[in-house]
Amino acid sequence: MSIFKRSLIALLFLMPAPALAQDYGNDEIVVTASRRESDGFDETRPVIGLRRPADFAILEVTIAGDTRDEAKRQSEIMAMVRSAIELAPKHGVELATGDEVVEPLTVANFRDLGFTNDNRPDTDRVSFMVKVRLGSGVDGATARDRVQKFIKAVPAVGRAEIRGSGDDLTLSIVGPDKFRGEILDIVAADAKAVSGRLGPDYGVELRGLDRPVEWTQVGLTDVFLYVPYNMVVRPKSN
Repeated sequence: MSIFKRSLIALLFLMPAPALAQDYGNDEIVVTASRRESDGFDETRPVIGLRRPADFAILEVTIAGDTRDEAKRQSEIMAMVRSAIELAPKHGVELATGDEVVEPLTVANFRDLGFTNDNRPDTDRVSFMVKVRLGSGVDGATARDRVQKFIKAVPAVGRAEIRGSGDDLTLSIVGPDKFRGEILDIVAADAKAVSGRLGPDYGVELRGLDRPVEWTQVGLTDVFLYVPYNMVVRPKSN
């Protein structure tokens, strides 16, 4: 093993893990969600990381109603949500909630959805996510079409109606932290290649490898996973 590789491996293991970082090893995460607020660290995304297909494509939907009586209005909306939950498996979709961590929407928890005003007097609405598992022949266009067909299949209840929030897909990935080792392997390989190109008079130093895995959407259905590190090139001491 080369001196460079031994030094890099030592650097990876000696860096302490952040004590307050949440482990997303098993959670399903909305890719557009921000893992944490900025703490002064340079958030510029590095070029080196792991690009891979997302696990799910997501579209947000809303069920709204304008029946004058509030109790009846909300009852109609909830009845329509329950109907949507029951119809989802027949249309190859799943329902979920969550701003960052995705949780299933089920008959056991759908009444926890919060009502908000639908921008008019005497109206209410609830919103949730409809998601489609990607892969096995299901691409972004197929997922979008499947969700639209599902929306049309949900029967209206009273004056309640269901609508999509648009055609732009959001993505989710399950367990982004489990890819940390693969990301570090890619970073290490790039650092080794850079060091080799610079010649024996220069070395590279990697900073920030102890930081949490971050994510962003690239393309219609791909995600880019990375550790926000910096590479510093230094001349070697004589």
